Amino acid sequence: MSFVSWETSAETSAKTVMRTVIRSGGFACLLCLAVVLAPILPLRAQGNSDDGAGEENVQAPKRSIIRFITADDFPPFNYQDEDGVLTGFNVDLARAICLELDVTCNIERREWSKLLPDLGRGEADAIIASIKVTPQSLKQADFSDRYYFTPGRFIGRKDLDDYEMTPIGLEGRSLAVVRGSAHEAFINRYFRDCKVIAYDNDDVARQALKDGKVELLFGDGMGLMFWVNGTQSASCCELRGGAYSDQTYFGDGIGVAVRKGDQDLRKQINKALDSIRRSGRVEELFLRYFPMKVY
Repeated sequence: MSFVSWETSAETSAKTVMRTVIRSGGFACLLCLAVVLAPILPLRAQGNSDDGAGEENVQAPKRSIIRFITADDFPPFNYQDEDGVLTGFNVDLARAICLELDVTCNIERREWSKLLPDLGRGEADAIIASIKVTPQSLKQADFSDRYYFTPGRFIGRKDLDDYEMTPIGLEGRSLAVVRGSAHEAFINRYFRDCKVIAYDNDDVARQALKDGKVELLFGDGMGLMFWVNGTQSASCCELRGGAYSDQTYFGDGIGVAVRKGDQDLRKQINKALDSIRRSGRVEELFLRYFPMKVY
């Protein structure tokens, strides 16, 4: 298993990121962001047995190394650049955490399906791979404070007139969603008067919008942001309206996963995240990797 150590350079330009994303036609995002520049908020993972006291004065055993694992196929969060080096927003954030805690940082590549099982077996200390905090993931891991959140977004064809992105404003409009997704459930509850057309996957839904078969598409804001700015959209479409954040449908945000019960590491990571946010480092990373605001 190859790995990237703390000493490996992570300074990837936004141009390289966009070139990678465009080459892959965007990415099938499982999530997206919901707060301007995704500030870290002092939210606690559900199910963590911690009263919240003492987070600022962590008295935990000194660690010399944190073994992170992540996937390598989710640009711009974690991916291999043109030279085969593991990089991305999550990778740089892991390095920033290690720097803040003054520990060595090992970051190994794993298949997405193996991340939580490998963490549970003790083959890693933490996962930083944009795993949503959900009731299901909380059964397998504890999570740090959130470092970004997950909204839904509308995109529409550029050749259509502007109209209000409200349930009344979209009454009768044709709208694509992915069948069985949280985005379909959200639309069916709050935008019932739209003409909703469900497609099997993101690619098919986006192609339907591009071909003019529907007027709008509602889905993962992060994936849609890269799609409208990539070559596959052929500049057909643009983001419309604002971001929709609802924990019931889009999850409780994204955090660093640690092994169940490892509250010492969770607290140390929380302390580091808070310090990194206050220093402006998180904002710098977002500006490096994301070409436009999703919110």
